[in-house]
Amino acid sequence: ALAPRCGWVLPGLEQRLAVPTMVSPAATRPYAAAAKTAKKDAKRTRQEKVKEKALPRRRPLMSKPVDDVYLTWLYRRPSYELEQAVGMLKKFQELDFTYPKQFVYINVSLDMALQKKKKVDPFFGSVTLPHRFTDEVNKVLVFTEDEQEAEVAREHGAAIVGGVELIKWILEDEIQADFYVAVPAIIPKLIPLRSKLKRKYPSTRRNSLGSDIPKMLQFFRECHEYTVEDENIIKTRIARV
Repeated sequence: ALAPRCGWVLPGLEQRLAVPTMVSPAATRPYAAAAKTAKKDAKRTRQEKVKEKALPRRRPLMSKPVDDVYLTWLYRRPSYELEQAVGMLKKFQELDFTYPKQFVYINVSLDMALQKKKKVDPFFGSVTLPHRFTDEVNKVLVFTEDEQEAEVAREHGAAIVGGVELIKWILEDEIQADFYVAVPAIIPKLIPLRSKLKRKYPSTRRNSLGSDIPKMLQFFRECHEYTVEDENIIKTRIARV
Protein backbone atom coordinates (compact mmCIF):
# COMPACT_ATOMS: atom_id res chain seq x y z
CA ALA A 1 0.00 0.00 0.00
CA LEU A 2 2.94 2.38 0.62
CA ALA A 3 4.76 1.52 -2.62
CA PRO A 4 2.82 3.89 -4.98
CA ARG A 5 3.42 6.88 -2.70
CA CYS A 6 7.13 6.11 -2.52
CA GLY A 7 7.32 6.09 -6.28
CA TRP A 8 8.43 2.52 -6.83
CA VAL A 9 6.48 -0.61 -7.65
CA LEU A 10 7.72 -4.17 -7.72
CA PRO A 11 7.05 -6.15 -10.88
CA GLY A 12 3.62 -7.75 -10.79
CA LEU A 13 2.59 -5.93 -7.58
CA GLU A 14 -0.08 -3.89 -9.38
CA GLN A 15 -1.76 -7.00 -10.68
CA ARG A 16 -1.67 -8.58 -7.21
CA LEU A 17 -3.19 -5.51 -5.59
CA ALA A 18 -5.81 -5.09 -8.30
CA VAL A 19 -7.04 -8.68 -8.59
CA PRO A 20 -8.52 -10.11 -5.35
CA THR A 21 -7.51 -13.65 -4.64
CA MET A 22 -9.66 -16.35 -3.01
CA VAL A 23 -7.97 -17.78 0.06
CA SER A 24 -9.11 -21.26 1.12
CA PRO A 25 -9.48 -22.17 4.80
CA ALA A 26 -6.88 -24.89 4.37
CA ALA A 27 -4.36 -22.32 3.14
CA THR A 28 -4.82 -20.19 6.26
CA ARG A 29 -3.81 -23.18 8.44
CA PRO A 30 -1.13 -24.94 6.41
CA TYR A 31 0.02 -27.07 9.36
CA ALA A 32 -3.43 -28.16 10.72
CA ALA A 33 -3.79 -31.29 8.56
CA ALA A 34 -0.18 -32.31 9.10
CA ALA A 35 -0.46 -31.85 12.88
CA LYS A 36 -3.67 -33.89 13.00
CA THR A 37 -2.09 -36.72 11.00
CA ALA A 38 1.01 -36.69 13.21
CA LYS A 39 -1.20 -36.87 16.32
CA LYS A 40 -3.03 -39.92 14.97
CA ASP A 41 0.26 -41.60 14.08
CA ALA A 42 1.63 -40.93 17.57
CA LYS A 43 -1.51 -42.35 19.20
CA ARG A 44 -1.35 -45.44 17.00
CA THR A 45 2.31 -45.88 17.87
CA ARG A 46 1.57 -45.69 21.61
CA GLN A 47 -1.19 -48.31 21.28
CA GLU A 48 1.15 -50.63 19.37
CA LYS A 49 3.81 -50.21 22.03
CA VAL A 50 1.33 -51.12 24.78
CA LYS A 51 0.30 -54.25 22.88
CA GLU A 52 3.89 -55.25 22.23
CA LYS A 53 4.88 -54.65 25.84
CA ALA A 54 5.43 -57.98 27.53
CA LEU A 55 3.29 -58.78 30.55
CA PRO A 56 5.18 -58.78 33.81
CA ARG A 57 6.16 -62.24 34.95
CA ARG A 58 4.41 -63.25 38.13
CA ARG A 59 6.35 -65.25 40.61
CA PRO A 60 4.85 -68.74 41.05
CA LEU A 61 3.12 -69.29 44.36
CA MET A 62 4.86 -71.48 46.91
CA SER A 63 3.04 -74.49 48.28
CA LYS A 64 3.56 -74.53 52.04
CA PRO A 65 5.09 -71.96 54.42
CA VAL A 66 7.96 -73.02 56.69
CA ASP A 67 7.72 -70.14 59.18
CA ASP A 68 5.03 -69.09 61.62
CA VAL A 69 4.84 -65.59 60.09
CA TYR A 70 4.60 -65.29 56.31
CA LEU A 71 2.93 -63.34 53.51
CA THR A 72 -0.24 -65.19 52.58
CA TRP A 73 -0.32 -63.87 49.02
CA LEU A 74 2.97 -65.66 48.27
CA TYR A 75 1.47 -69.09 48.96
CA ARG A 76 -1.28 -71.16 47.48
CA ARG A 77 -4.55 -71.13 49.33
CA PRO A 78 -4.84 -74.41 51.27
CA SER A 79 -7.69 -76.79 50.48
CA TYR A 80 -8.90 -79.72 52.56
CA GLU A 81 -11.05 -82.77 52.10
CA LEU A 82 -14.57 -82.53 53.49
CA GLU A 83 -13.99 -84.79 56.49
CA GLN A 84 -10.76 -82.99 57.40
CA ALA A 85 -12.42 -79.58 57.08
CA VAL A 86 -15.32 -80.59 59.33
CA GLY A 87 -12.84 -81.94 61.89
CA MET A 88 -10.99 -78.61 61.86
CA LEU A 89 -14.27 -76.74 62.41
CA LYS A 90 -15.02 -78.87 65.46
CA LYS A 91 -11.54 -78.26 66.83
CA PHE A 92 -11.84 -74.50 66.29
CA GLN A 93 -15.22 -74.54 68.02
CA GLU A 94 -13.67 -76.08 71.13
CA LEU A 95 -10.84 -73.55 71.15
CA ASP A 96 -13.12 -70.56 70.62
CA PHE A 97 -15.78 -71.76 73.09
CA THR A 98 -18.51 -71.16 70.51
CA TYR A 99 -21.96 -72.73 70.38
CA PRO A 100 -21.50 -76.42 69.44
CA LYS A 101 -24.73 -76.59 67.42
CA GLN A 102 -24.01 -73.65 65.17
CA PHE A 103 -24.70 -74.05 61.46
CA VAL A 104 -22.12 -75.05 58.87
CA TYR A 105 -22.40 -73.09 55.64
CA ILE A 106 -21.13 -73.96 52.17
CA ASN A 107 -20.31 -71.70 49.23
CA VAL A 108 -20.67 -73.35 45.84
CA SER A 109 -19.28 -71.65 42.73
CA LEU A 110 -21.07 -72.73 39.54
CA ASP A 111 -19.84 -72.59 35.96
CA MET A 112 -22.78 -70.82 34.27
CA ALA A 113 -21.18 -70.30 30.84
CA LEU A 114 -22.58 -72.04 27.78
CA GLN A 115 -20.99 -72.86 24.44
CA LYS A 116 -22.53 -69.83 22.69
CA LYS A 117 -21.14 -67.34 25.22
CA LYS A 118 -24.45 -67.04 27.03
CA LYS A 119 -25.02 -67.41 30.75
CA VAL A 120 -27.61 -69.47 32.54
CA ASP A 121 -30.17 -67.33 34.31
CA PRO A 122 -29.99 -67.39 38.12
CA PHE A 123 -32.22 -70.10 39.50
CA PHE A 124 -33.44 -71.61 42.74
CA GLY A 125 -34.35 -75.09 43.82
CA SER A 126 -35.14 -77.44 46.67
CA VAL A 127 -33.35 -80.55 47.80
CA THR A 128 -33.77 -83.13 50.55
CA LEU A 129 -30.53 -83.58 52.49
CA PRO A 130 -29.61 -87.09 53.67
CA HIS A 131 -29.26 -85.94 57.29
CA ARG A 132 -31.65 -83.35 58.71
CA PHE A 133 -29.90 -80.78 60.87
CA THR A 134 -32.95 -78.86 62.12
CA ASP A 135 -36.26 -79.72 63.72
CA GLU A 136 -38.04 -76.97 61.82
CA VAL A 137 -40.75 -78.13 59.41
CA ASN A 138 -41.78 -76.07 56.40
CA LYS A 139 -45.33 -74.72 56.28
CA VAL A 140 -47.07 -76.23 53.24
CA LEU A 141 -50.43 -75.15 51.80
CA VAL A 142 -52.44 -77.61 49.70
CA PHE A 143 -54.98 -76.49 47.07
CA THR A 144 -57.79 -79.01 46.54
CA GLU A 145 -61.57 -78.98 46.40
CA ASP A 146 -61.98 -82.71 46.93
CA GLU A 147 -62.93 -83.54 50.51
CA GLN A 148 -61.12 -86.89 50.51
CA GLU A 149 -57.93 -85.31 49.17
CA ALA A 150 -58.23 -82.57 51.78
CA GLU A 151 -58.48 -85.16 54.54
CA VAL A 152 -55.40 -86.97 53.23
CA ALA A 153 -53.50 -83.67 53.17
CA ARG A 154 -54.39 -82.92 56.78
CA GLU A 155 -53.34 -86.42 57.88
CA HIS A 156 -49.91 -85.99 56.26
CA GLY A 157 -49.12 -82.66 57.89
CA ALA A 158 -50.46 -79.94 55.61
CA ALA A 159 -50.57 -76.62 57.45
CA ILE A 160 -53.45 -75.20 55.37
CA VAL A 161 -55.89 -76.99 53.06
CA GLY A 162 -58.54 -75.34 50.90
CA GLY A 163 -59.81 -74.33 47.49
CA VAL A 164 -60.56 -71.09 45.65
CA GLU A 165 -61.74 -69.46 48.88
CA LEU A 166 -58.06 -69.13 49.87
CA ILE A 167 -57.22 -66.92 46.88
CA LYS A 168 -58.60 -63.75 48.47
CA TRP A 169 -56.74 -64.31 51.76
CA ILE A 170 -53.46 -65.00 49.95
CA LEU A 171 -53.77 -61.88 47.80
CA GLU A 172 -54.36 -59.81 50.95
CA ASP A 173 -51.41 -61.46 52.75
CA GLU A 174 -53.72 -62.89 55.39
CA ILE A 175 -52.39 -66.40 54.64
CA GLN A 176 -48.75 -67.19 53.89
CA ALA A 177 -46.85 -70.47 53.56
CA ASP A 178 -43.33 -71.65 52.74
CA PHE A 179 -44.54 -73.82 49.85
CA TYR A 180 -47.76 -74.20 47.85
CA VAL A 181 -48.87 -77.48 46.23
CA ALA A 182 -51.99 -78.26 44.23
CA VAL A 183 -53.82 -81.03 42.43
CA PRO A 184 -54.31 -80.73 38.63
CA ALA A 185 -58.10 -80.30 38.86
CA ILE A 186 -57.91 -76.94 40.64
CA ILE A 187 -54.93 -75.36 38.87
CA PRO A 188 -57.03 -73.48 36.21
CA LYS A 189 -58.80 -71.62 39.03
CA LEU A 190 -55.51 -70.47 40.62
CA ILE A 191 -54.38 -68.24 37.74
CA PRO A 192 -55.04 -65.02 39.77
CA LEU A 193 -52.28 -66.16 42.14
CA ARG A 194 -49.61 -66.57 39.47
CA SER A 195 -48.19 -63.04 39.81
CA LYS A 196 -48.55 -63.12 43.58
CA LEU A 197 -46.83 -66.43 44.28
CA LYS A 198 -44.33 -66.13 41.39
CA ARG A 199 -41.75 -68.91 41.79
CA LYS A 200 -43.83 -70.62 44.49
CA TYR A 201 -46.79 -71.05 42.15
CA PRO A 202 -47.57 -74.80 41.84
CA SER A 203 -45.99 -76.35 38.76
CA THR A 204 -44.93 -79.76 37.51
CA ARG A 205 -41.39 -78.46 36.95
CA ARG A 206 -40.97 -77.94 40.68
CA ASN A 207 -42.92 -81.12 41.51
CA SER A 208 -45.49 -79.05 43.39
CA LEU A 209 -48.36 -79.97 41.06
CA GLY A 210 -49.61 -83.55 41.07
CA SER A 211 -52.01 -86.10 42.44
CA ASP A 212 -49.72 -87.76 44.99
CA ILE A 213 -50.40 -85.45 47.92
CA PRO A 214 -48.53 -87.51 50.57
CA LYS A 215 -45.37 -87.58 48.44
CA MET A 216 -45.46 -83.82 47.77
CA LEU A 217 -46.06 -83.07 51.43
CA GLN A 218 -43.22 -85.30 52.59
CA PHE A 219 -40.78 -83.56 50.25
CA PHE A 220 -41.78 -79.92 50.81
CA ARG A 221 -42.17 -80.22 54.57
CA GLU A 222 -38.55 -81.40 54.92
CA CYS A 223 -36.81 -79.95 51.85
CA HIS A 224 -34.06 -77.35 51.94
CA GLU A 225 -34.34 -74.43 49.50
CA TYR A 226 -31.32 -72.75 47.90
CA THR A 227 -30.91 -69.76 45.60
CA VAL A 228 -28.17 -68.68 43.18
CA GLU A 229 -26.69 -65.32 44.20
CA ASP A 230 -24.39 -63.00 42.25
CA GLU A 231 -25.04 -64.97 39.04
CA ASN A 232 -23.16 -68.14 40.01
CA ILE A 233 -22.81 -68.49 43.80
CA ILE A 234 -24.88 -70.66 46.15
CA LYS A 235 -24.53 -69.83 49.83
CA THR A 236 -26.51 -72.10 52.11
CA ARG A 237 -26.28 -74.04 55.33
CA ILE A 238 -25.90 -77.81 55.17
CA ALA A 239 -25.32 -79.05 58.72
CA ARG A 240 -24.45 -78.24 62.32
CA VAL A 241 -20.98 -78.47 63.84
